[in-house]
Amino acid sequence: MNLVITISGFHGTGKSTYAKRLAEEFGLRLMTAGMVFRQIASERGVSPEELSRLAMRDKRIDLLIDERTKEEAKKGSVVLDGHLAGWMAKDYADIKIFLTASIPVRAQRIANRNHISIKEAEHQMLTIERIERNRWKKLYKIDLANQLIYDVILNTGLLPLESVIKILKEIVREYIQTSKGG
Repeated sequence: MNLVITISGFHGTGKSTYAKRLAEEFGLRLMTAGMVFRQIASERGVSPEELSRLAMRDKRIDLLIDERTKEEAKKGSVVLDGHLAGWMAKDYADIKIFLTASIPVRAQRIANRNHISIKEAEHQMLTIERIERNRWKKLYKIDLANQLIYDVILNTGLLPLESVIKILKEIVREYIQTSKGG
């Protein structure tokens, strides 16, 4: 199946979780920008927060991740998970999904995932998001809060994980069905 799905959104909205499940369900490859970013941070011996600061001064970090996203979109048959995946995949994407959730929900998820306090998770999350927002505006003139490019916007804090997965799978199934018949 030559289908390109992008999953974008803020930290802690479940991008990677939902991207992985959609890739598995529809037999698509998975490319995760967050994993690439964390690998770069680890290779350089810095935290993701510090790499975000470094990326503000060295645009090669973003360009590396974003070029890989574009290349994977062109190849097709992939779920692209990343803050800018929808923007980078542009016309190659069949379905562009933006996930959202409240700050407390996102902070709780990040705290659980990273084994840190909710207060620390919220501080890190908001700091990284502020840095990234400024960097992306400067580098690409992109504001992640501009959701007009997305086909689907879904609040992942509204329902349990399995219910959100069910909704996303149904959207993709309906897209496949109607695009074959249309």
